[in-house]
Amino acid sequence: IMASEGFAFLLLLYLLQESDTSLVRLSENGYEDVIIAIDPAVPEDETIIERIKEMVTTASTYLFEATEKRFFFKNISILIPESWKGGPQYRRPKQESYKHADVKVAPPALPGRDEPYTRQFTECEEKAEYIHLTPDFILGKKENEYGPSGKVFVHEWAHLRWGVFDEYSEDQPFYKASSKKIEATRCSAGITGVNRVYRCQGDSCTSRSCRTNSTTKLYEKSCQFFPDKVQSEKASIMYMQSIDSVTEFCKEENHNREAPTLHNLKCSYRSTWDVISSSEDFINSLPMETLPSPPTFSLLRISERITCLVLDVSGSMISDRLNRMNQAAQYFLMQIIEDGSQVGMVHFNQQANIKSQLIQINSDAERSQLLEALPTVAKGGTSICSGIRAAFEVFKNGGFQTDGTDIVLLTDGEDSTAKDCINEVTESGSVVHFIALGPSADIAVKNMSILTGGKHLFASDLAQNNGLIDAFGALASENADVTQKSLQLESKGVVLNSGLWLNDTIVIDSTVGKDTFFLVTWMNAAPGIFLWDPKGTQITNFTVDVASKMAYLSIPGTAQVGIWTYSLEAKTNQEILTITVTSRAANSSVPPIIVNAKVNRDTSSFPSPMIVYAEVLQGYTPIIGAHVTAIIESNSGKTDELELLDNGAGADTFKDDGVYSRYFTAYSENGRYSLKVRVDGGANSARSLKHPSSRAAYIPGWVVNGEIEGNPPRPETTQATHPVLENFRRTASGDAFVVSNIPPYPLPDQYPPSQITDLHATLEGEDISLTWTAPGEDLDVGKVQQYIIRISENVIDLRDNFDGAHQVNTTNLLPNEANSKETFAFKPENISEENATHIFIAIQSVDKSNLTSKLSNIAQVALFTPQAEPDPDSPGGPDSPGSPGGSPHSGVSISTIVLSVVGSIVLVCIILSATICILKNRRSSSRAVTTF
Repeated sequence: IMASEGFAFLLLLYLLQESDTSLVRLSENGYEDVIIAIDPAVPEDETIIERIKEMVTTASTYLFEATEKRFFFKNISILIPESWKGGPQYRRPKQESYKHADVKVAPPALPGRDEPYTRQFTECEEKAEYIHLTPDFILGKKENEYGPSGKVFVHEWAHLRWGVFDEYSEDQPFYKASSKKIEATRCSAGITGVNRVYRCQGDSCTSRSCRTNSTTKLYEKSCQFFPDKVQSEKASIMYMQSIDSVTEFCKEENHNREAPTLHNLKCSYRSTWDVISSSEDFINSLPMETLPSPPTFSLLRISERITCLVLDVSGSMISDRLNRMNQAAQYFLMQIIEDGSQVGMVHFNQQANIKSQLIQINSDAERSQLLEALPTVAKGGTSICSGIRAAFEVFKNGGFQTDGTDIVLLTDGEDSTAKDCINEVTESGSVVHFIALGPSADIAVKNMSILTGGKHLFASDLAQNNGLIDAFGALASENADVTQKSLQLESKGVVLNSGLWLNDTIVIDSTVGKDTFFLVTWMNAAPGIFLWDPKGTQITNFTVDVASKMAYLSIPGTAQVGIWTYSLEAKTNQEILTITVTSRAANSSVPPIIVNAKVNRDTSSFPSPMIVYAEVLQGYTPIIGAHVTAIIESNSGKTDELELLDNGAGADTFKDDGVYSRYFTAYSENGRYSLKVRVDGGANSARSLKHPSSRAAYIPGWVVNGEIEGNPPRPETTQATHPVLENFRRTASGDAFVVSNIPPYPLPDQYPPSQITDLHATLEGEDISLTWTAPGEDLDVGKVQQYIIRISENVIDLRDNFDGAHQVNTTNLLPNEANSKETFAFKPENISEENATHIFIAIQSVDKSNLTSKLSNIAQVALFTPQAEPDPDSPGGPDSPGSPGGSPHSGVSISTIVLSVVGSIVLVCIILSATICILKNRRSSSRAVTTF
């Protein structure tokens, strides 16, 4: 590789590692390779494509101005479902897939919920997962509620790319400002408007001033902030980008640190511009002197999957490894690869042999034909590039270009020449999925999978861990409709002596059941196999393949919902038995419950911890309350189990968002680690009906010429969750990761307690009461030695000079085990300023090695009862001339309500302490508004 090519390769590799699944690159100020994918569940409508183009073109100009002429959108790929009709304007994707989509155009998570949002479950400054936009939003049907699509897209792009958060809060829509007034939560505070309770019944709407809650001293729950339609304030895009005047992010000079926004909480009260300008994008770019060109668009239509199995048959694959590979490959060919796919096969050692040209799978006959091509002998050396080049030949012999093809590469050996074909592979447009079997599989091939957007999976030599079958099971098509994918319900392996049993159950829930497949493997002798359905009927028609040491069973039609029971009896000593169960969605119109497993990066150097994530969803609806376990296996087969939590503490960013997280630090050796996640749901599991955390603000209405022009109320549910009401189980494999620089044992204590991120404070009489989730001795494991709590009247002083702030006496505060709920109350002392309005509180944790955590989020309490708008029914109420209080306003009083309506209206005004107007609409089809 020439020097310039080598630099480009290393840069691309670095960018891909940092951005996880996204293929986006920043080149000369322009974002390239942005993927917008239309979900297969979206009915065909070419207008959606045109509206996407309009949205991104508008967004590009808006983004360029908002980032001070730094960034714009250069080229966009629009991924179109296979179910949409073809056309000459479409070409086949290369590495682009739904897995890599930066934006997903898909039906709403819940009916009527068209809010644009970003799936964001990492920390401040870290890239998010994807943006979800609904077809109705793209088609412009929700512009009144959320604003122009181009401006909304920039709001979401800031979530996705730079890891900033929203600058409004629906959990805390109002706060006690240092002005000693109740203010709407917003950034900047220069955004003007009014606080009102606004209700509509049919075509008639009413408005009144907000009353305070006697407990919180803030406005009642039904109170909303209505911004003025005409504003002069330019910030902030992360508050309400839909305001015409808003063209900037909040900066130091206008950032509202008082407001309890999610961005303040997650980003330590830094302005959004401070976070953005600290990003790698910003540091590596300069403002442009000329206007950028409009973005270009590529239309890519999904077509049939074209796959070649490239299997290592070198001498190191003899005996057990060869048989295990064949078992896993049979499983892949029989159950995982989708109907309609084209599949070929290559064997390689020091040279490659094409064992099957492409065969389109339309029935079991084609699957059986491919099974006959699996290897029976292993010998010779290892030439990975020979195997890959043979796969390219298979594709061309079948009449296909290599663009968008899949290579499933399994190898167990090192090959110093593997790096020689990296450029060839990356330029081919093919995706390489790499399965590393054992500790010696070549590490250079991992880079091939990363650079082409493929999966990197690992299986140890321990057959009972079922890792190789799990790895092949993780290779369902990235572009298939989720209702067509094979989902793993069970994966288990054990070592038993003769006469002992593996007894357990399989849960088949109502979202799956089609094409249910049971697979049993063994090492020495066929076991006794017993299976009973939920009604207690024994199932006996397993197909036993003695040569391959496996038995399998397909349930015709849709399997019964409920608990299936199985028993496997070992027939020899030290027998290794495994069982795997897969199924597909029972109904194509009902998305199944799925689990996605991942780690925060694919390489780590000791002592940097990994974060393990498991996302449990039904469609786009999070499933909460499940029991989730990560099973992490090292090169040598050492296995650690880690309970993942959705508690909003430690590694988990948001509570109850369906993402279960945990730090992993139990490194035992250098090399590869595999990840498998097991999810069990039951009585405590539920579908979360909460609105996503990072989303464009819903606009309840605008103030125009002193009148509220209301939008239709946002669809709401009467409860926060909907019980799943049945048991379910899933297992899923995530990409492997590689750890280096682990010192000899015993390992030094390098891990401080994790950062406290959910500190909450309330004022109870003269005491401040604190609650938080306990961190651990090592991140989120164990028990800390002590807490250091400090307070200040200035939030920035506390953040930037914590050690200089007043320390609270915590002698009687004894820490609990990690992930327990902590409570502590104290009476504040030494408040230096007589006019102090707030006390800010933060915590650091210290472990037994005197390692100190990061500073917690900063909590605050107000030392005053804020001034609210007077009761509208009292003398001198807010509607009377010159009344004080309330949020800033453009100068037009909302209390004067005049709306044009169709037909005749009788208007009666009774003058009391406030103006009460009664409007009787005899013949009207539009809304009337009254103040009360």
